[in-house]
Amino acid sequence: MLELFLSAFVTLFVVIDPPGCAPIYAGLTSGADPAQKRAMALKACLIAGAILLGFALFGHELLGALHIELDSFRVAGGIMLFLIALDMVFEKRTQRREERAEKLRETPEVEDVSVFPMAMPMLAGPGAIASIMLLAGSAHGLWQTLVVLAALLAVMVLTLLALWAASPLMKLVGAQVEAVITRLLGVLLAALAAQYVFDGVRGTFF
Repeated sequence: MLELFLSAFVTLFVVIDPPGCAPIYAGLTSGADPAQKRAMALKACLIAGAILLGFALFGHELLGALHIELDSFRVAGGIMLFLIALDMVFEKRTQRREERAEKLRETPEVEDVSVFPMAMPMLAGPGAIASIMLLAGSAHGLWQTLVVLAALLAVMVLTLLALWAASPLMKLVGAQVEAVITRLLGVLLAALAAQYVFDGVRGTFF
């Protein structure tokens, strides 16, 4: 059970990427007061968590309704996660997030960014949805499903804490350290994505 929890936790942590979302959130909410920042962070995490929970519980039924085998989804999800990993290693993902944040910062008034772009697509994006569906689909029985959901809860709590501490955290860590962490997480995600593809191919042909 511990191995399953750690595997699910690492996968979701890397894909959701709380350290990468924190500086973007700090920039998006630069004009808000501390109470507004905390409220928007909480709302964003609750919405993203609800979306991912829905796909974790009902994603398998969705695949069945679409006549898609889980192994096929493993291969497709693995390829998608590998592309995200490449973006992380070469900082394309961060660049796109910053460009999106810059457009929103041009708005003079304080805007509620909790639903868009924080909850979707930054937290509950395609990679996170694919990951939680793969993890939940690979779980056997109620207990393993609860372990995966516990990992999701842990990651969302850490994400909330990262968003709450975004502004002081950025002053403490700095952009260079954040870039190094993002690249390391990208390499790890690439390996996990490759494993998903291998599992899907093995399940289909062997």
